[in-house]
Amino acid sequence: ERLHQIHQTDAWVITNAIRLLAEHNGARDGVAIEINISGRSIGDPKLLELIKHEIHDSGVTPERLIFEITETAAIEHIAKARRFAEHLGELGCRFALDDFGAGFGSFYYLKHLPCDFLKIDGEFIARCATGKTDRLVIQALVGIARGLGKQTIAEFVGDQDTVRLLTRLGVDYGQGYHLGTPAPISDLI
Repeated sequence: ERLHQIHQTDAWVITNAIRLLAEHNGARDGVAIEINISGRSIGDPKLLELIKHEIHDSGVTPERLIFEITETAAIEHIAKARRFAEHLGELGCRFALDDFGAGFGSFYYLKHLPCDFLKIDGEFIARCATGKTDRLVIQALVGIARGLGKQTIAEFVGDQDTVRLLTRLGVDYGQGYHLGTPAPISDLI
């Protein structure tokens, strides 16, 4: 971002992620891929055209693509983020709001951004097995997400006690080193 190369970087990541998914299209049913997008790229109409073109050329089912931006990026660019999320929805892709709960206006953005997933910030997850406040925040976020028809993803899941607690609280998905470490895509698909 500092070197003003983020548009090209995001385009490269999107192109390669979609092509990689297309190569492994029949490898496993339900495989989806999440692609992080910079807040600076979300207003770029060329990026949406690229996504549309790559989906068409690859034959990838759009629902298998989940684009995510951080809540703080959405805060800085709320109007652009909303239009971007709406356009992704029109293409059939899904949208995730990452690090949810980290910003001061979380619920405002939840109301105004059409997302499919809330990624609960790792700050609330890392010590939730021992922290009452963290558990209450997670429980509240799960309730709100469910009420709005959204799914939840817990970040920074670090141990089995946390997995059990998150499951009991109704969190839909988790990510973290306890659940899986970074690996080549060929090992995962």
